[in-house]
Parts: sequence; C-alpha cells; structure tokens
Amino acid sequence: MNGWFLAGGITAVGVAAVHIAAGRRDVVLPLLSCGLADEPKRVLHAVWHMVSIDLVLSGLALFCLSLADGTPGRGLVAWFVAAHFVAYAAAFLAVTLSAGWPRPLLRLPQWILLLPVAALTAAGAA
Repeated sequence: MNGWFLAGGITAVGVAAVHIAAGRRDVVLPLLSCGLADEPKRVLHAVWHMVSIDLVLSGLALFCLSLADGTPGRGLVAWFVAAHFVAYAAAFLAVTLSAGWPRPLLRLPQWILLLPVAALTAAGAA
C-alpha cells in the first residue's frame, strides 16, 4: 500500500466535499440567481458539476492507486492526477493575481486545497 496515494486520496475527497458544500452556497446559488443570460449561466453550472465529478473521481483513483502496487501504468496515472491538480491550482492563482485584489493569495483560496493533493500524489509517484 502506498501511503502517499492514500493521503492524497483522502485529501482529494476532502477537497471535493468542500467544493460541493461551499461551492454550492458561495458560487452556484448566487450564479443561478443572477441576471446572467440563461445559456452561459447553465454552462457555468455544468462546468461546476464537471469539476465536482472530476474531484471525486480523482480521489477514488488515488485510493485505487494506493492499493495497486506494481500495476502497469500506475505511475503515469499518478503523474496525470498530480499534474491536473497543479493545473487547477495554477488557474486559481492566475485568476486571483490578475484581478488586482489586495492580499490576492487569500482571495479564491482553492489553490491552498489543490496543491497538497498534487504534492502528495507526486511524492507517491516519485
């Protein structure tokens, strides 16, 4: 059993839970009640659901990787999961830093949740 992948999986499922609970309250409900046109509103809502599914599946993939010692392709899957969590974190950082907000690293703090999953997964893959 790979403890790094197990820790990454637990963290990823925790991130998914925070995303689903807090994101619904802080992002989805205001989005659905705003004056934005219906089509972009529904597309953004669908994207939020896609990310929710991706976060849950990534956590499950890491749990499976923690049990799959010696399985061919295990390292490639782990590096893919790590890379996409780095990409998610980078997207939040880029948007936050480009907005010109004061104390930008504390605005849109999702990157703080995403980078540990990437780090734990990369440690397991290394």
